[in-house]
Amino acid sequence: MKRLFAIFVALLVTTLRPVLAGAENGSFYGLLRMRDLTPFGFLRLDMRPAHAVTIEKGTWATEFEIGYQNTWALSAPVETYLTSIEARGRHALSSADVQAIRDLPGENYLVDMEVASLDAIVHYKFSDSWAGYLIVSGVSYQGGFLDSTIEGFHRSFGFSTFGRPALEKNQVNLVYDLKSSQLVSLGSPVDGGILDPALGARFTGFQLPGPWALSVEAAVKVPIGGARNLLSTGHFDYGLQASLQRRGARHALYFNAEAVYYGGADFPVPQNSQLLPTLIVGYEYHWTDRTNLNAQLYASSSVYSHDSTDLDELTSTKYQYSLGLRHRIGQGVITFGITENVQNVNNTPDIGFQLGYAYVPHPR
Repeated sequence: MKRLFAIFVALLVTTLRPVLAGAENGSFYGLLRMRDLTPFGFLRLDMRPAHAVTIEKGTWATEFEIGYQNTWALSAPVETYLTSIEARGRHALSSADVQAIRDLPGENYLVDMEVASLDAIVHYKFSDSWAGYLIVSGVSYQGGFLDSTIEGFHRSFGFSTFGRPALEKNQVNLVYDLKSSQLVSLGSPVDGGILDPALGARFTGFQLPGPWALSVEAAVKVPIGGARNLLSTGHFDYGLQASLQRRGARHALYFNAEAVYYGGADFPVPQNSQLLPTLIVGYEYHWTDRTNLNAQLYASSSVYSHDSTDLDELTSTKYQYSLGLRHRIGQGVITFGITENVQNVNNTPDIGFQLGYAYVPHPR
């Protein structure tokens, strides 16, 4: 994580430019460019929400995004078991605990980990209507540092701790006892590495009335080096995305719909190839000349089908909401965002953060 942060800071420092003298009223940046960082389907193609900034023909723009999330997800019987042993005090998940989880009725699972990611995105404008982009990402799997903060937040507001106090903080624990997979990993199976790159094209040549704008994107995730545990599914994914935007003087609304053909995976749980729809609805407020506020809701189908498991916790739709702030400095835009799961809390991260920087030297 320190290396990822150092790289981000270096890129930020080298690309910052003197602050511009002014800013146009009603300038918008679009939806937060946050992807779903959940371990449940993290390796699939998850297209970034469309931005609201265009660049001049024949020019480049770049983005750098650091994402970080904490996941504590488990089936109901595992939560009951861990809650029942909290009085014993914190301890590392033992072989006896694993056996006790396996002896529970039905299917069960426990995912306890944190994930850090770094995305580098390059855009190029081929014509007035067409642009292309390349996304290269790296990831780090770890026990992290957020467990104490999350437990304190839950206690302060009277929420359940979901059995967290039974286990040692900041560890990686993966236990799957499903009908399609039995896996135990006390510690991450891999520290991290480079994920599959994604190539995309964007078309913006639609003529809509007044404040409305429409863009369409197509993208492909390219497997490199075959299947790699927690780094690559070894399969191609293909996606289409449409973004409808309505921008006013200080307010903007966004509707983003995508459909991704997911090629499936073998690890840690076998998953079939399938079509996965996603919908994002968002709002942006032009707060000051340089600062905008965002709020958005993300809903997406799970990669788990009933061929993998019959647990509703894993097969249910994923819901997450995000709040963010963007601030323009010179020819760049800094983003800070926070994501929280909602409704189905055992198939998405408890909380996630994003720090981003976009450098747009030739805005249109």
